[in-house]
Amino acid sequence: MATLHLSLDTKKQVEGFYQKLIKEAEKLVSVFFPQKMEELEMLLKTSFSDEDLASLKVPLDIPFPDPAKEEAKRKKEEEKEAKEGKKDKDGDKEEEDSGPPCGPICSNERVESLLQEVKPEIQTLKEKLHTVSMWVQLQIPKIEDGNNFGVAVQEKVFELLTNSRTKMEAAQTQLSKYYMERGDAVAKASKQPHVGDYRQLVHELDESQYRELRVVILDIHNTYVRPALFECKSLWSPSVLKLPQQLNGICPFLIGG
Repeated sequence: MATLHLSLDTKKQVEGFYQKLIKEAEKLVSVFFPQKMEELEMLLKTSFSDEDLASLKVPLDIPFPDPAKEEAKRKKEEEKEAKEGKKDKDGDKEEEDSGPPCGPICSNERVESLLQEVKPEIQTLKEKLHTVSMWVQLQIPKIEDGNNFGVAVQEKVFELLTNSRTKMEAAQTQLSKYYMERGDAVAKASKQPHVGDYRQLVHELDESQYRELRVVILDIHNTYVRPALFECKSLWSPSVLKLPQQLNGICPFLIGG
């Protein structure tokens, strides 16, 4: 394989980027991660401390239909159709596109507020994990015969970081589906206000989203706190990640998955 020759200026730029990455990653692991751990613990104690989820329930401003009025309305429409003939397709489409008689239906402000708190936390974790993952990957030396246990641990750390980032990406996508699912439920409740199950479905979706948001915050918190929970705390120390040979014989349970 041909050797890649870089100009002196390019080498300086690469070395500058590398040194900057090292400093940033070491600061993330030693300072930023513990800070975020404390912040998320406080968030769980405040915004996500409700055990009684009944407080999440917001009234739907959808009036229940009066059977007598509905029957009179139906008969009036039948008489009109009998006189004017069958309704045309444009009339049907206009009726389908019309909004509910109750007017605009607001979202659940409490759940919406929590979503706005959680989404930035997901994005922040993804970006920080990206930085630390690159740092760890650049520290993995070439595997040679013997004395490679530390290298295997480094690769395991990189795998854990990658899995965490993938999990956050999936959570980000899943949280966005809440709006579509709740919107569909509200639309059905407004078009068929006599069906109580549609109304209950809206409340169930709000509660489910609250639980999901809480689990996401717990996952983010655990990702930040995981380095401190390893039996071998030196696994995440910058000096050890730079020198994987120091890990020989330490924490063998990690390699098993």
